[in-house]
Amino acid sequence: METATPVKRRVPRPRADALRNRERIVAAAVEMFVEFGQEVPFDEIARRAGVGNATVYRNFPDREALTREVVCSVMDRMSERIETALAEDGDAFEALSRFVHASAEDRIGALCPMLSESFDKNHPDLLAARDRATERTEELMERARAAGQLRPDVEFGDLMTALTQLTRPLPGTACQGMDRFVHRHLQLFLDGLRAPARSVLPGVAASVEELRRAVS
Repeated sequence: METATPVKRRVPRPRADALRNRERIVAAAVEMFVEFGQEVPFDEIARRAGVGNATVYRNFPDREALTREVVCSVMDRMSERIETALAEDGDAFEALSRFVHASAEDRIGALCPMLSESFDKNHPDLLAARDRATERTEELMERARAAGQLRPDVEFGDLMTALTQLTRPLPGTACQGMDRFVHRHLQLFLDGLRAPARSVLPGVAASVEELRRAVS
């Protein structure tokens, strides 16, 4: 008796409009998490995204799932910016500078309180996004270092700690006007990264592992 060949079921692909709705939800959540914190109500996110509440919950059944997607989205955009910079010929330090200023637009400092929450920091999607962003950033820094443009005592931890602090939204609506100074202060920071160094940095550079322990 012949054994019947099992029929492979096709996994339905998400519709284009469903994908667009998901992207709009994440984009709205990124904006609102930066402005109001990640406890902003889902119905407010839905309103800004231009979708119904049910669409938000269909894509993200709980706040942890949405927060994780927001963090991954920001880190993926960060990686894409670096990959664009790496693909360009020209001044290595200027490529690093463009990445730093672009990160201010992404407000990566807003990730800090999200990463300190209780959601699963070992989720495969989160780890993949984090590792990709880390590797690309270190590659960009090494290119500038090899060109003699980045001071040799500066490490990944120095860059990310300062970038996080300088792009982190200040609490309260009274401080929102301070945002206009971000790029000015980032440029001051970048000038301090250039080689040759004008001073010796105190202490030691923060390693990738130390940064990860700090938010665990």
